[in-house]
Parts: sequence; structure tokens; C-alpha cells
Amino acid sequence: MSKRTITSFFASRLADTASKKPRLDSPPDADAPPSPPTTHPSYPHPIAALPTSLLTLLDTSPPPAPHTITKPDLSITHYHFFPPPTARQLFLSLRSSLPFYRVTYTIKRDSLDTTVRTPRYTTVFGVDANSYFSGDSSHDARALLDSKTHKAVPGDRYRNCVCPPRPIPGCLEVLKNLVERETGETFNFVLVNYYASPSDSIAYHSDDEAFLGPNPTIASLSLGATRDFLMKHKEDKAQTLKLALTNGELLVMKGATQRKWLHSSTSIPIYSPTAVDTSIYTKRI
Repeated sequence: MSKRTITSFFASRLADTASKKPRLDSPPDADAPPSPPTTHPSYPHPIAALPTSLLTLLDTSPPPAPHTITKPDLSITHYHFFPPPTARQLFLSLRSSLPFYRVTYTIKRDSLDTTVRTPRYTTVFGVDANSYFSGDSSHDARALLDSKTHKAVPGDRYRNCVCPPRPIPGCLEVLKNLVERETGETFNFVLVNYYASPSDSIAYHSDDEAFLGPNPTIASLSLGATRDFLMKHKEDKAQTLKLALTNGELLVMKGATQRKWLHSSTSIPIYSPTAVDTSIYTKRI
């Protein structure tokens, strides 16, 4: 399996800043006070907004150059989405503000119950297309409404949901909007994985649940340390792909990719004090 560094795919960009265009719908005002944190009864604590200085960097980052990889049943587009210094600041801001937790679950091993702790931290926001959060100016007052009736959802709709619906906080809404603007896709769900040590990882899997539809689009933004992103075809075992996802890279998977391919993020074999990172996944559910 040959290793390919994502940055090797990108053509060199001109340093002419005159071609830069604002990336945010509402460019930040450098003199404006910081935005208040996002609050909601479903949050364990208020979630801080991104600093105005960081919003300015996000708004003025050079436009990313897309590169597409195609293989049988595979459609991937990736971008050098944020410059490394900007991505680093973004990583530190999100790591300090988001409410991360380790998922635990129980499995049977030789008729004995065994508790498994996933080797990463996670936090999840959003709701499926059957519902939406009201647009009240106060996040605390945002109610969960039915997409068809526009009335409060039945109390038992998400009773057995592994990830109860939570509105997307402002710090992640900014990133979701940037990804949507660049890709032309619409997302309603954000999952953030935080790999707190070089040994943290995620095993081979695919986002192919029935409720996602036959050809879901998944966007993944990598922040922090470089990690190998591995892919293998579910049927043709000879078909593999290995990419080094670096700080600030955006990877978009679409088409039959989830139905036909598995993907994983590996541990880091050589320890470094900075070898921690975050992956932000956006999807339409």
C-alpha cells in the first residue's frame, strides 16, 4: 500500500492576496466584542465561541485548491482547507471548549459481559432530517420541532437514540458553513473525534447506515497532528488507499464510497508531544 501525502497533490498557489475573497457570510468585525458562548439545556456547559481574531484568519484564508481521487466505487475530493497556523489555533480553541467524552459499551466475550472504552474522545451535535431546532435568538430557547408539522416533536421520538439531538454550537456552525460553501453540500450533523494520545485511533468502518441514504456525503476536517487515513474496498481486497491527513486538510467522500469502501484513522507509531489531533465529520442524516 503506497503512502501518498495529500499536500503533494496540490499545485502551488500564487501569493497574490488580491485574489482572496471573504469565506464567511458575515465577515468578522475586528473591533466587535467576542460573541457570547452557545448555551442549551442539552449541553453540559456553555460552549465558547471562536475568538474574533481566529474568525478573521478563517475568513481571509486562501481559497483551497481541490484535488479528486477516483478508483472503482470511490469518489474523494480533498483540499488544503486552512493554513497550518490557522488550523492549529482552531484545534486549540475547539479542544478547550467542546464537551468531549469517551464512548463505552458492553459486549459478550465467552458469555461474560465486557465493557469496552473507545480509544478516542467524541462529541456529537445535530439532528436528522425529520426534525430541526427552532431559530430562536436565544439558544437556550431553541426547541426541537417536527420538519413537517413544525410543532414540538413527540417526547419518545429520540428516547432510544444513542446520540440525543443537540443544536450545533456557534463554533462548529462556522466550520459547517465554510465546508458547505466550498463543497455545495448541505449538512445537519457534526461529529468531532479527539485523539488525545498517539495510541488513539478508529477502526475500519463505513458510514453506510440505512438512514443516511444510498450515497451519503461525508466531509472530514483534520486538525493537529498528521495521521494516516486508510481505505480498503469491501469486496476487492487489492483495492487500497493510504493518505497522510495533515493539519488543516478537508476530505470529502461521496457517491458509492461508503457502500463499497471502509476507512480508518491509525495510531501514531512515533510519539511526539504534539501528536494529538481532532477530526470533524459533517454529514447529512
